[in-house]
Amino acid sequence: MIRAAILGATGYTARELLHLLLRHPEVEITALTTRQETRPSVAEIHPSLRGRLDLVLENLTPTEVASRADCVFGCLPHAASAAAVSELLAAGCRVVDFSADYRLNDPKIYAQWYKVEHPDPARMPKTPYGLPELFRESIRGANLVANPGCYPTAAILALAPLLEAGVVSPRGIVIDSKSGVSGAGRTPKPAFHFPECNENLAAYAVGQHRHTPEIDQVLGTYADVETNVVFTPHLIPMDRGILTTAYSDPVEEVDADAVLGVLRKKYQDEPFVRVIDELPNTKNVSGTNFCEVTARVVQGKVVTISVIDNLIKGASGAAVQNFNLMYDLPETTALL
Repeated sequence: MIRAAILGATGYTARELLHLLLRHPEVEITALTTRQETRPSVAEIHPSLRGRLDLVLENLTPTEVASRADCVFGCLPHAASAAAVSELLAAGCRVVDFSADYRLNDPKIYAQWYKVEHPDPARMPKTPYGLPELFRESIRGANLVANPGCYPTAAILALAPLLEAGVVSPRGIVIDSKSGVSGAGRTPKPAFHFPECNENLAAYAVGQHRHTPEIDQVLGTYADVETNVVFTPHLIPMDRGILTTAYSDPVEEVDADAVLGVLRKKYQDEPFVRVIDELPNTKNVSGTNFCEVTARVVQGKVVTISVIDNLIKGASGAAVQNFNLMYDLPETTALL
């Protein structure tokens, strides 16, 4: 059995991760951490786990975690995560990091968007980006994997194959995404209180969202040229899910069947990406590790629409998928 620990186990993504790991035949959950000093039981924090897991959340150092675990899932904030990751790797652990600390290759871009100097810059360009559908071979056997952001996952899966095939231009890409409130995390903030977000729809961080450079980095890799996407996220009054509509310019005249053909060829052997003819909706992927994507051509624009569960394919499901690759296990274990 592979001993697994979770750093920062109080949040929504940690809860979903615990549910997945509890049904994983090769995993024993051995440690959960929190910055609280009260040592709450996991059932106090996540009542849905009552009777399923008998652990308390502890304020442990990375060294203490490493003594109990073979693999650590890091659900800590940026900067704090990298500091812990360095110690865990030095102690012989493998790590799947949920934070943004190892998603970007360039420490200068990281500092620009996250307003802090990276504590472990040398490791940034060496860390595999944890989107298996596009970077599977670099993830296999890795000691550290950067779990993708939820918005980038939905956008990149829809656009990367079209850029790789030269179907759409890397210039002028516009990405419109709508996410459920769980994407904002569990920490209470006024904008996420029920009277504020219920019956309400709002854009936020326009031109400033920290997932923008992550999207550009990966799409630029597939386009083989720099991209500068316009990314606008929206908060929508539902618990979970992301729907992303992206608009791009075709390199030459193309119809929807040809665009869908490129997507189907790319993902024909992928267990968690479904290219569909109909328009996708978030309810059909809720609680799953699937991404559904389709395409249309409208007024000379290629329009792609993709949906994921932000807590599963956008976070914890992707982490388990990466974990399976790191340990040479069937990729779908605990996810289907």
